[in-house]
Amino acid sequence: MSFIHDDFLLSTAAARRLYHTFAKDEPILDYHNHLPPKDIAQDRQFKNIHEIWLEGDHYKWRAMRCNGIAERLITGDASPREKFLAWAATVPQTLRNPLYHWTHLELKRYFGIDTLLNEKTAPAIWEQTEAALARPEMSVRNILRSQKVRALCTTDDPADDLAWHQQCAADGFEIGVYPTFRPDKAFAIADSDSWNAWCDRLGAAANVEVNSLANLLLALEKRHDYFHSIGGRLSDHGLSHAFSHLDAEKPADRVFNRYRGSTVRKFYPEDIPTLATAVMLHVGRLNAAKGWTMQLHLGAIRNNNTRLAREIGADVGCDSIGDWPQAENLSRFLDALDKENALPKTVLYNVNPRDNYVFGSMAGNFADGTTPGKVQFGSGWWFVDQKEGMEWQINALSNLGLLSRFIGMLTDSRSFMSFPRHEYFRRTLCNLLGSDIEAGLLPDDDALVGSMVKNICYTNAKAYLGLVRS
Repeated sequence: MSFIHDDFLLSTAAARRLYHTFAKDEPILDYHNHLPPKDIAQDRQFKNIHEIWLEGDHYKWRAMRCNGIAERLITGDASPREKFLAWAATVPQTLRNPLYHWTHLELKRYFGIDTLLNEKTAPAIWEQTEAALARPEMSVRNILRSQKVRALCTTDDPADDLAWHQQCAADGFEIGVYPTFRPDKAFAIADSDSWNAWCDRLGAAANVEVNSLANLLLALEKRHDYFHSIGGRLSDHGLSHAFSHLDAEKPADRVFNRYRGSTVRKFYPEDIPTLATAVMLHVGRLNAAKGWTMQLHLGAIRNNNTRLAREIGADVGCDSIGDWPQAENLSRFLDALDKENALPKTVLYNVNPRDNYVFGSMAGNFADGTTPGKVQFGSGWWFVDQKEGMEWQINALSNLGLLSRFIGMLTDSRSFMSFPRHEYFRRTLCNLLGSDIEAGLLPDDDALVGSMVKNICYTNAKAYLGLVRS
């Protein structure tokens, strides 16, 4: 039997029935990823499997370094074929890492390849995939169609002109390609030179002179309006923890003035939460006014390896789980918006599984009878974006809230090969529920459990996010 077969990950008859009847054929709404919209607008045709699979995938880069592969063969000047062969040599060493499952699931779904990838099989797989990628049906847009993607949301800076999103909307592409508002740089004052340059770009994009905190917030509002005009309906925030200096909106003026345009800048770490609180409350209010969804990705320590960050850049596979206390700051921030009736729909993602029950219980505090599952405990993210981590998240959500209202999976990926992660999640979900059915913990009722599966796979996210095309 092939490693990736029809009943992969499905250990019971009930699990198999749930997956094949209710989950398998549902479309995909990938509401958080880091795909380059330029590739979609230009309908990129990838030349080889390195370009589509390894070009920006820091999960694979990290595994290759752990396997003792030289940086030249990961992000360096080696040829694409050499880099692919180095990855192929790493794959057998990833047993029990989710990369082993993802790798073979993607080879099967995109290329029909059942062969296990290793050093011996790699040359033939290189040739086979290179030939396949040259076919018209393997262009980016046709990949999205083949994977049944209805809509996707990229991650975008407020200063971005969004030209590629405009092009996708203007040329009649039937799949929604929407920007997500990511204003993290608005309070990235630790590097004041970069922050000042970003403020200049933001001001130019918004046609606002960013010379005061009020004008920074005005510029963000104007860009928020622009994102909305071309279909954006989500913001996203990558934070160590929520910011809740709730008495700090006035002092935030002084923080802004301390760093903006100054030639002598001593950095005070306590200034970040002061300015960040003002920005985050402002964006939360904007989201609520327009019916947007706010996503809080909390808890990662980024760019731990300063040598690689200096030599290669950020987001290259040197991040890890942080251990900040999350509960009190998160509660104070959400409550501050809720007291103003300005809490938007919100998705909470934690990267530390220690906090599953903190986040799962926090979500239920701010239900208000307006939107089912208004505050969501989001899917397993990053280091918990794998079978065991997904099960932990599903179990915590089930015990503390309403699994039936869950908006399901996303890829959080930079690769157009990553859409089978939705399949991986759906199989994991159905396996968990099927095991419960066979243990007598859930009714053996397809109308009841099967409808919940369909909703989690697609329908809940479609209703919750309110994207123009989804």
